[in-house]
Amino acid sequence: SVCYDIGTSTANLLIKLSKFTNKKAKFIGIDKSKSMATFAKKNIKKNNIKNIKVMNKDINKTNFEKSDLIISYYTLQFIEPKYKQLLLNKIYKSLNWGGALILFEKVRANDARFQDILNSLYYDFKEDNGFKSSEIFNKEKSLRGVLEPFSDQGNRGLIKRAGFIDTISIYKFICFKGYLCIK
Repeated sequence: SVCYDIGTSTANLLIKLSKFTNKKAKFIGIDKSKSMATFAKKNIKKNNIKNIKVMNKDINKTNFEKSDLIISYYTLQFIEPKYKQLLLNKIYKSLNWGGALILFEKVRANDARFQDILNSLYYDFKEDNGFKSSEIFNKEKSLRGVLEPFSDQGNRGLIKRAGFIDTISIYKFICFKGYLCIK
């Protein structure tokens, strides 16, 4: 079995999955950031995991081998909108029948009023967790033009057009949503 983690970051998710699965499973982490890919490789070595490979590649230029699971954990939102559908199409095509995509994303509200409510709740959540107003504002400012989340309806449209019919929402917290999509 093959499992991909798109935007693997530290590879912590793959390390946890590797510890709870058959050692014959193959895990592949992909991260565009060279420093994150290097960190992930060191983390895997430190944890003495043998069945995880990390690639420092642009996901839009990556070809997937046939796989049973692909995880995109808050990654699609950083892909330019014009490439999101192409990526999901490629993911669907690479999955074996019965394989799954687990997709977590920040989502926009369906209208401006609800978006304002979600933003306020999320800022309050961050402050309650020790972030200063200036830190929240600076983070928001740094993500302008980089973070391109879609609404739930927009994400569901991408998923459906890629070919996924069997989908279910598995997580919702303020402006974050998780989907399980089975081929």
